[in-house]
Amino acid sequence: MIRLLVLLALLFARPLWAEEAVVLGLSRDEVAITARFDGSDILIFGAVKRETAIPTDPLDVIIAIAGPSSPVTLRRKDRVAGIWVNAASVQIGSAPSFYAVASSRPLTQVLSEDEDRRYGISVERSINAIVTPGMTVNANEFTQALLRIRKEEGVYQQLEGAVRVDQQTLFHSSIALPANLTEGTYRTRIFLAREGKVIARLQTKIDVRKVGLERFLYNLAQEQATLYGLLSLVIAVIAGWGASALFRLIRLG
Repeated sequence: MIRLLVLLALLFARPLWAEEAVVLGLSRDEVAITARFDGSDILIFGAVKRETAIPTDPLDVIIAIAGPSSPVTLRRKDRVAGIWVNAASVQIGSAPSFYAVASSRPLTQVLSEDEDRRYGISVERSINAIVTPGMTVNANEFTQALLRIRKEEGVYQQLEGAVRVDQQTLFHSSIALPANLTEGTYRTRIFLAREGKVIARLQTKIDVRKVGLERFLYNLAQEQATLYGLLSLVIAVIAGWGASALFRLIRLG
């Protein structure tokens, strides 16, 4: 009987951190892309809701924002007989157009490798987990190249120490969205971690949409491609003629 009671107690017992949850706020949940859009900063703030005393182990917070995903083909060029040609390629099934992960400390100190693999939090995991298998070349070299290129473009960001945590209860961070954003839904995830393990998480979204003339041109290109092509041609002809006329006037003057 005693063993049964002990077993039931262990089965239903929960550690203190199981009582913690995320209460989140965003400075904005919509981003409008206009002709003058040159990027935007998103302020993410929140608090930890708990029903018990604050645990002694330090609390870490991770924030990950992922943009719409699409397939990517990576090609490597080799020099053959003095000419650069495509020698090998890797097809990645899906890669986020934008990915930023901010953490209260270096991610390797905050999160164990198993937890990172489970939730796909780090920038590397957002790519490595979706490489199409069966390639005869070293796919990791191609994914590392993609990571390097997109980090240089500013669309992949790993922001260590960018999340501030106060009194293990309040947290906030600011993440910069670049000007070359892809329209769509940006998945936003917040993780609470202790001793390398995720103890609570919350997911929300940020909508990025074109507005005004950009919205009209985008819809026209998607829905009436022929008309869009003709309109682009007419605008190009008018612009060329205008520039030529202006140049002649300058010469005559």
